[in-house]
Amino acid sequence: MTETILRAATLADIPALSALAIDAFKAKFAALYSAEDLATFLAEALEQGPVAAELANPARVYQLAEVDGRLMGFAKIGLTCGFPDHARGHKAMELKQLYTAADATGMGIGGALMDWAMAQFAARGADEAQISVYSENLGAHRFYERYGFEKVADITFKVGEQLDPEFLFAKLLG
Repeated sequence: MTETILRAATLADIPALSALAIDAFKAKFAALYSAEDLATFLAEALEQGPVAAELANPARVYQLAEVDGRLMGFAKIGLTCGFPDHARGHKAMELKQLYTAADATGMGIGGALMDWAMAQFAARGADEAQISVYSENLGAHRFYERYGFEKVADITFKVGEQLDPEFLFAKLLG
């Protein structure tokens, strides 16, 4: 079995990171949006410029998952609370993204990245972890529930001009 290697992202990873994020988002969600809304979102959030800005942000931490030298997934955490109106802890942090390549399902990459994120929250003193999940992404709901997350609020997520119904999942830590 091929080993998954986790490592921190570097500036040299930006093109591959952006490409994986775009491919993964489109594979899972493209059918939900008009071409214009999808293009706007990708340009604002997942193309190389926005990825570079996020990577340079000291309040963001990326971890990459590689198999045989190929980027197969990544996680991005926010060291500050993304949803303070719904925080139950005093030092909430957020799992901002956990994306895997479309052909990586069942390889344990999502679990390895989630384990890394949970360890990061603990090491950085978080007392709550939050994540926004599309309301109809039932597989993601089950995945996060296995880690002890539960739905705590109905929220929205903007893609272009479209507002998607999302659920805020959270877990108290400690």
